[in-house]
Amino acid sequence: MLLNGDCPESMKKEEGAAEPPRENGLDEAEPGDETTGQEVIVIQDTGFSVKILAPGIEPFSLQVSPQEMVQEIHQVLMDREDTCHRTCFSLHLDGNMLDHFSELRSVEGLQEGSVLRVVEEPYTVREARIHVRHVRDLLKSLDPSDAFNGVDCNSLSFLSVFTNGDLGDSGKRKKGLEMDPIDCTPPEYILPGSRERPLCPLQPQNRDWKPLQCLKVLTMSGWNPPPGNRKMHGDLMYLFVITAEDRQVSITASTRGFYLNQSTAYHFNPKPASPRFLSHSLVELLNQISPTFKKNFAVLQKKRVQRHPFERIATPFQVYSWTAPQAEHAMDCVRAEDAYTSRLGYEEHIPGQTRDWNEELQTTRELPRKNLPERLLRERAIFKVHSDFTAAATRGAMAVIDGNVMAINPSEETKMQMFIWNNIFFSLGFDVRDHYKDFGGDVAAYVAPTNDLNGVRTYNAVDVEGLYTLGTVVVDYRGYRVTAQSIIPGILERDQEQSVIYGSIDFGKTVVSHPRYLELLERTSRPLKILRHWVLNDHDEEVELCSSVECKGIIGNDGRHYILDLLRTFPPDLNFLPVPSEELPEECTRAGFPRTHRHKLCCLRQELVDAFVEHRYLLFMKLAALQLMQQKASKLENPTCLENGGPPSLESKPVDPPVPEVGSEEEGSSASGLAKVKELAETIAADDGTDPRSREVIRNACKAVGSISSTAFDIRFNPDIFSPGVRFPESCQDEVRDQKQLLKDAAAFLLSCQIPGLVKDCTEHAVLPMDGATLAEVMRQRGINMRYLGKVLDLVLRSPARDQLDHIYKIGIGELITRSAKHIFKTYLQGVELSGLSAAISHFLNCFLSSYPNPVAHLPADELVSKKRNKRRKNRPPGAADNTAWAVMTPQELWKNICQEAKNYFDFALECETVDQAMETYGLQKITLLREISLKTGIQVLLKEYSFDSRHKPAFTEEDVLNIFPVVKHVNPKASDAFHFFQSGQAKVQQGFLKEGCELINEALNLFNNVYGAMHVEICACLRLLARLHYIMGDYAEALSNQQKAVLMSERVMGIEHPNTIQEYMHLALYCFASSQLSTALSLLYRARYLMLLVFGEDHPEMALLDNNIGLVLHGVMEYDLSLRFLENALAVSTKYHGPKALKVALSHHLVARVYESKAEFRSALQHEKEGYTIYKTQLGEDHEKTKESSEYLKCLTQQAVALQRTMNEIYRNGSSANISPLKFTAPSMASVLEQLNVINGILFIPLSQKDLENLKAEVARRHQLQEAKNRERAEELTTTEPEPAGAPEDMGSQPPAAKDPSSPSLQG
Repeated sequence: MLLNGDCPESMKKEEGAAEPPRENGLDEAEPGDETTGQEVIVIQDTGFSVKILAPGIEPFSLQVSPQEMVQEIHQVLMDREDTCHRTCFSLHLDGNMLDHFSELRSVEGLQEGSVLRVVEEPYTVREARIHVRHVRDLLKSLDPSDAFNGVDCNSLSFLSVFTNGDLGDSGKRKKGLEMDPIDCTPPEYILPGSRERPLCPLQPQNRDWKPLQCLKVLTMSGWNPPPGNRKMHGDLMYLFVITAEDRQVSITASTRGFYLNQSTAYHFNPKPASPRFLSHSLVELLNQISPTFKKNFAVLQKKRVQRHPFERIATPFQVYSWTAPQAEHAMDCVRAEDAYTSRLGYEEHIPGQTRDWNEELQTTRELPRKNLPERLLRERAIFKVHSDFTAAATRGAMAVIDGNVMAINPSEETKMQMFIWNNIFFSLGFDVRDHYKDFGGDVAAYVAPTNDLNGVRTYNAVDVEGLYTLGTVVVDYRGYRVTAQSIIPGILERDQEQSVIYGSIDFGKTVVSHPRYLELLERTSRPLKILRHWVLNDHDEEVELCSSVECKGIIGNDGRHYILDLLRTFPPDLNFLPVPSEELPEECTRAGFPRTHRHKLCCLRQELVDAFVEHRYLLFMKLAALQLMQQKASKLENPTCLENGGPPSLESKPVDPPVPEVGSEEEGSSASGLAKVKELAETIAADDGTDPRSREVIRNACKAVGSISSTAFDIRFNPDIFSPGVRFPESCQDEVRDQKQLLKDAAAFLLSCQIPGLVKDCTEHAVLPMDGATLAEVMRQRGINMRYLGKVLDLVLRSPARDQLDHIYKIGIGELITRSAKHIFKTYLQGVELSGLSAAISHFLNCFLSSYPNPVAHLPADELVSKKRNKRRKNRPPGAADNTAWAVMTPQELWKNICQEAKNYFDFALECETVDQAMETYGLQKITLLREISLKTGIQVLLKEYSFDSRHKPAFTEEDVLNIFPVVKHVNPKASDAFHFFQSGQAKVQQGFLKEGCELINEALNLFNNVYGAMHVEICACLRLLARLHYIMGDYAEALSNQQKAVLMSERVMGIEHPNTIQEYMHLALYCFASSQLSTALSLLYRARYLMLLVFGEDHPEMALLDNNIGLVLHGVMEYDLSLRFLENALAVSTKYHGPKALKVALSHHLVARVYESKAEFRSALQHEKEGYTIYKTQLGEDHEKTKESSEYLKCLTQQAVALQRTMNEIYRNGSSANISPLKFTAPSMASVLEQLNVINGILFIPLSQKDLENLKAEVARRHQLQEAKNRERAEELTTTEPEPAGAPEDMGSQPPAAKDPSSPSLQG
């Protein structure tokens, strides 16, 4: 089996005996602990094949696995080209019908080679509807309109347009070195230095989308439902069809199948028409009556099956596209029916009408989780229910805002209304009944739901048995924020006052507690770093809590303990919460804090709390160490020393020891520092308890770092400190004082360590954000809230390496502008009624981005004028006063507001009064801002070229705004076991054990698929790493196939122009080149460059890598002039971002020199190679192999130049009779180009002898031990803070090689 015995060790996160006294880990056992090889095998039951006999086709065999359900075979048959038209059938084994929901292993007599018969079953109304729906899906299977409309978890993918489907096996046919002339010239707008940024190429028209028309119309007939007497003849429903030949027919769906009847549009006659053909499948009937249908349907299915499965599988959460081409609106019976029936009945294929979401969400949490198979089942169920719930909640929230749902309190004003739909409770983000009066009113009510969602996310991640949270989804749509929650059983029948048995419903006036809740929450307090504390209620009684006061506990009618209102799970952020009479530390006041924010619900992010605690832990170890050393020293000098030998030295410097220094080193100093800390931990552990002195040391160190325990390191926060209205008992005043200090320290830590750390990482290009979303993610991973964006930009401006941070500054400014615009847009939209939506949005976009000085809004009354103007409108949208107020906005006013918003919210002064000034001052692109604002607000615009800069007409018209989508925030359940495998695999790879790493990552991929299904961000990361490993191990075909999946998945799950997708394209291009598919490699690189230009522009460090790639491939196909354009651009960008003396720049010079050599322009070649040589010499010294290589190459160039000069002189002297030896001009070999490609992409192949391998492994093992010390520090942390796992694989694939540990042998240069 895979695990070569040592995996469980690597998964056990080293709980060595020498564990220092440290308590902030998670108590529960690590999920990976008891994973043994045995269990993994369970998942991988070996498959076997069965024979399928279906009517009308040849028998075929099918590979199945024992833990599949029978219904999965149904799904396969409904997808296969030759059986896809059947939906209503059962499978029989030896004459016995198999149960749909039983697992194959439980079926008696089913084994290798068994024969399963497909038996047609009689239809019911439900089955007939499913059949018609399925036929319609087959007809629309190549039609992208669902993806453009953001429906049914469809999303776009364009990879096949650029590869022409010639990847992998089909690509083998074209082997023979692809030297047939390739057209390499990119479109003008992709070339370096081009100023135009067209939008249309973003979504190239796919040839397959020109749909083959099989039918003109397929719809429900107006004669439905069948009258009683026809029902008793078995009629289920009637369909109306117009064939491609314009023949109109009426079809009866009966229990036995489909046949033509004699009805017309105006005359009902249910008798069968001729030909009297009864078919069990609608497709077979249509084949009979329409030759065009027969021909086109066959072609369509062939094409459908040829598409990569990843192009058609549904994604777990809906991805929306911000642009779409003009689409024809076609008749679609199923869509029409969905729109008017509530789509709750049979949509989910679940008996009993609507789903009880709360029951489903909680039951999945209660599933057993003792061993790996159980955990997989549980995680899979949790994930599935969450993604279904998110989809339902999104649909409901849109229905609520569009006014299609009746409120449960219809008599109240619109802002205060609440709704229930499909067993989900919806409320609007307004301050109802002055609930948030002291916290900032409506503004606080707007942020509370996202804070609450973060709380739900955290409690779910800790996953304590017996403690339940509500399913929560926050939807922003048309300027409103809607919170969707599952409903606690019985809550609607009771008053809230009676139900709450823990916490407070009035922000701390009345507070109650409950022993069971304390016990449950106590188990979350350690991982969440929450302090158990006492507060006073309005009768001055002391009440004990283990959460913030707002957190309410309610026992539902189902007996479960629910917690809700988790909006203050994390401690408050004092930088944005001015408290009278409280002084902030100097770091904060120097940066201009505290600042008054719009609401008082600002809290620190979980990532920050964890980083702060880790930072304090390192400090704690250093202090303890220092003292122990001093003690040892004094013992040696003076054995009779008195007890007071050590401690005073510590007392003299309580909290200020090496804080800045730790901060500057970040990530816990270097390996040597870690080794020290590790030794210390051991000394402390060894001394512990035996020696009262060392106990004293620990007590002092604990006191210095603010630990709540004096015998071990344990930092926790009291979330109620500084909460308006909360009072603490007298007896706790000391504790409260310490807690206040801790909060001030945390606020200072964010400013003095985290933000400078982020800027440092950006300067070193350890992180490479490319757009607003990736910048936000990088900030959040370090626990920096977006409201600090202004501060981050200030620091970038003051940084000595300001030029190397140019890209960060641009992205930051763009993000600042679009976020400020989004805040304004939100209130702007609330005043717009539905009929004026597209006019209002296009007017806003004109004011925001168009250079046209005075755009005029078109009021919706233009199209139709109603006779009686209805003066009093009862049902106004919530918060709308005047429905045309939006029309008077001007560009000047909007930009003034944006600058004001940036100042008020982000404390950053923008220097621009118009959009053109902003573009000029900050070097931004309008198309990039359009993308950012559309993604943030859900706008979808028409795919066309916008003339933003025209001063004669506005850029946008009403027709250009196609749609507005919801922006959805939800919980992302994780696959923990798979993630542990993934991490162990990565660790193995970094140690150079590629094969073992590869196996572990394959295993992780299996487990991810088990939990998430086929499509997920984490699976994408897994595939990318696998592809890279296969490539390094020389298996190009496997690398190609994995990377192709990674690209498709990234396009589908993250978006077609997401920075991650751009990177995936680059990797795929490299593997294509290695497999000699040169033209494909080029078109993929051109696509990546186009996307990067659109998303950011040309001036980005990543662009240097991309252009080097393009230049090298062009060099390989002997397009020298074109190649130089890209390579010289790469050289310029590298020089700017890495400084003129960087090794990357030397490499760039060398690449340029090689092309000049191929062109026989030796003087230029020499010049560039000399530059490179100088850099190598100064950076690496004379004796380094790079310097020697460069000097050799210089000699070689000089010789060639001399030879050429001689020849020229010969010609001048002797004219045509000259005796010339032919000159050797070499076209570069593919191998040499590939070698350079690998170097610039940070991939090294190491041909090693056995002895080298041994040495390497020893070296790696030594490094591993150092690493281990570091990991041990973090192992406890990791259990509580797994930042988005997508980040982990990211690090391997996407960082520039320079930022890597130089000795990780395999992956990085």
